[in-house]
Amino acid sequence: MKSIKPSIINGSVKAPSSKSMTIRAAAGALLSSGKTQIISPSKSQDAQTALQIIQDLGALIQSIPHGIQVKGTLHLKKSSVQCGESGLCIRLFTPIASLFQKELILKGKGSLLKRPMDMMEFPLESLGVKCRTRNGFPPVKVKGPLGFGKLNMDGSLTSQFFSGLLMALPLCKGNSEIRVQNLKSKPYILMTLELLNDFGIKVNKDQDLSTFQIPGNQRYNREVYSVEGDWSGASCLLVAAAISGKVSVTGLNMKSSQADKQILKALKKAGARIQKGENKVTVSQERLKSFVFDATHCPDLIPALTVLACSASGLSKIMGADRLKHKESNRALTLVSEFKKMGADICFEKNKLLIRGRELKGGNVFSHHDHRIAMAEAVAGLRAKKGVHIHKWECVSKSYPSFFKDMISIGGKIK
Repeated sequence: MKSIKPSIINGSVKAPSSKSMTIRAAAGALLSSGKTQIISPSKSQDAQTALQIIQDLGALIQSIPHGIQVKGTLHLKKSSVQCGESGLCIRLFTPIASLFQKELILKGKGSLLKRPMDMMEFPLESLGVKCRTRNGFPPVKVKGPLGFGKLNMDGSLTSQFFSGLLMALPLCKGNSEIRVQNLKSKPYILMTLELLNDFGIKVNKDQDLSTFQIPGNQRYNREVYSVEGDWSGASCLLVAAAISGKVSVTGLNMKSSQADKQILKALKKAGARIQKGENKVTVSQERLKSFVFDATHCPDLIPALTVLACSASGLSKIMGADRLKHKESNRALTLVSEFKKMGADICFEKNKLLIRGRELKGGNVFSHHDHRIAMAEAVAGLRAKKGVHIHKWECVSKSYPSFFKDMISIGGKIK
């Protein structure tokens, strides 16, 4: 159990490296024809899972100062790969695994076994791949080769599989076109397109991200790729500053395509003091006011936004909460359950979290083995009257292994 007592925080923290960009970079390096140095890769569990996957799919990895070197090659070493609890890994690498003519099984553990995968079956089969799931859930069996052509697909449930298609199709022998309806998490697609461009891959898109034209017979190539700081992890630190002190978070790309850079907009709406510098953001505590924020395209921010709303006077509304159903936990229900234990006035209603700010009393809470829930509970503990005691806090290693160490370094009273 991890205990957080009321604390005033102050200091500077370097943002962890982006988990999402590390996983994309690992896939790009695997598909490259040469060697790629990945500088400052994420040390999270999900990123380590991705590195093991690309090795199982043929890549050679060696350590170098400040990162790793990947020699890309597609050569299937095993009949199955383990995706751990990473939804991004299993959905991104399924289309890539479909490039092989041999059957490959993509397995999962823990919460991933309850996350839907059936959205991949029809699109892949339309492109000539045999794809089967376990009644819509992992494991996923695929047997290629992946073909090219025109494809219509629904993007309402996840953008992760679509990112995988965008990465795999440029290696096919012909051109492809994808029309996607109701695409959610658009910033994550922009992240993938940015990564593809960095690796020399061209994808043409329309302005509203509904039609994508992917030329075939392309080659990945990138000698050095530096992973930028993670706005998702930084969001918890910035909210912590807004409710209980002053913190500078360094190592952040102010022009990033990452969805969770939107935390700055939410903090501004709530009245926090924000100072932007070159690759740095400083947030200072102010009297916070209620806010309305649509997190449809950045759902990972909702746990941190819940903490922010609890410290803001008035009724805050956070839209997009239906995007939380298929995460490591059913996050909307988990947030309501656990924050009520701490004394929050919170409810889930028609895709919205409604939160009326008031002092939290604190108490014992459970992470539900969900890294973003655990971090939000910890930040809430900074202002909770009796502090917060988190059961199963270790799950933060999934995305931000040094989270509690960093919190302590800026004055968090944590044991």
